[in-house]
Amino acid sequence: MDPALAATWNEAQPVGYVWLQGDTEDDGFRDGPCVAVRCQDNSSVAVSLHDRHSPDDHGVHHAVEVRAPGLRARLDQAVARIGDGRDLAPFLERLAADHTGWDGERRGKTNDGDLTVSAVFRPGGYVGSTWTLRPWRPAAGAWSATVNTQLEAGEQMESFAADIRHYLEDRRPR
Repeated sequence: MDPALAATWNEAQPVGYVWLQGDTEDDGFRDGPCVAVRCQDNSSVAVSLHDRHSPDDHGVHHAVEVRAPGLRARLDQAVARIGDGRDLAPFLERLAADHTGWDGERRGKTNDGDLTVSAVFRPGGYVGSTWTLRPWRPAAGAWSATVNTQLEAGEQMESFAADIRHYLEDRRPR
């Protein structure tokens, strides 16, 4: 994991909304807000949303990056339509609200479908999430990258969902 990203993590809290300071030319990040989750089982597995910009009043574009041992994939121009109830933030908020568990798999995605998240409730009160990047634009080529994370249901999921909402709506961390 590159030093710029590693510096954003707090080992006691595996999720967070931070103001990332890109400090090298090759870290891939611009200075600015970033929200990230790192797997509790393997801290080298991470998903981050960063490089946010708003082309209009109804949506936000941002980059999504997934990392795991031997893997680093970045997707630019993921789209979130603010307030439509169908994007990543409301999906994660519904998962957090159902912290006592559910049966089967739940799926959410960004409005343009570039990022898909599948979640299952696991024994012991954990949420296992599969994050898949698959660009829909032909110019991006035909590729996909998938990582799995695991967080505690309840407070950690609630915090992560709130961090995603704050990030997408351009609000500073609480």
